[in-house]
Amino acid sequence: MRIRIIILSIAILACINVSHAQIMAYTAKPLDVDSVKNDFENQPYFGLYKDNYFIFGPSLKNPNNTNTNIKFQISIAQRLTRSVLPWNTYLYLFYTQKCFWNVLEKSLPMTALNFNPGIGLTKPLFVKDRFIGKLTFMIEHESNGRDSIQSRSWNKVSLAGNIWVDPSLMVHGKVWIPIIDGENNRDILHYCGIYQVGLQVMSPNRRFSGSVIMTKRLGKFLNYNTVIELSYRFLKRDNQYFFMQYYNGYGEGLLDYNKFHNQIRVGIVIKPKFFSEF
Repeated sequence: MRIRIIILSIAILACINVSHAQIMAYTAKPLDVDSVKNDFENQPYFGLYKDNYFIFGPSLKNPNNTNTNIKFQISIAQRLTRSVLPWNTYLYLFYTQKCFWNVLEKSLPMTALNFNPGIGLTKPLFVKDRFIGKLTFMIEHESNGRDSIQSRSWNKVSLAGNIWVDPSLMVHGKVWIPIIDGENNRDILHYCGIYQVGLQVMSPNRRFSGSVIMTKRLGKFLNYNTVIELSYRFLKRDNQYFFMQYYNGYGEGLLDYNKFHNQIRVGIVIKPKFFSEF
């Protein structure tokens, strides 16, 4: 057990050190047309897409060494075009990888990996010269890299939107047309869903934020997968946060997409500059 704790501590410290290479200072400049377009056009071609986090915690139902684990996510975006495309859009490659690591079990197995590449067009949205959010049209693939009966795979043609209702409240929505090619997950819509909605609230100084993300499963009216997240930023001008995530529902990982999870984890997260994707 002592060796496992040491390994876990080293892994967390390594994640913190690597994160410093991804830091983008938070700036409080007005989000008008010119400043946002300047950010889009002059930002590094390679950057963050979704939240990048490293969290650890137990199941809330019968916690043990098997269901107490580390969950970490790496998510990046690569802009493909130098100039603005028609309709003021930008073309990106996206890649997200999620891993579940059972550090309390013997041999410390990484029990599941999810791979989620995609390509899409992003369009910033403005109302009366004020930046209010963005739309992203994307073609994406998600699989777990396994074969035989443990193989899981599906594809989505999706449209996602992030809208700032006011400076402290953002709403999010995502709908998709599924293309299910995995022979062992034909019923995946009953567990991983058909659309997603959410909201994020932030304190006036943007050091604290909370979000709720709900994914509607196929079937009954109120069957949602629910994620609740709380974040507190270390320093005023960094995008590293203390992070807590609560997951309730199915589809947290592809391998066990049809198994119910009720899990809470804490750790650190590195967030994109404007807002998080879900």
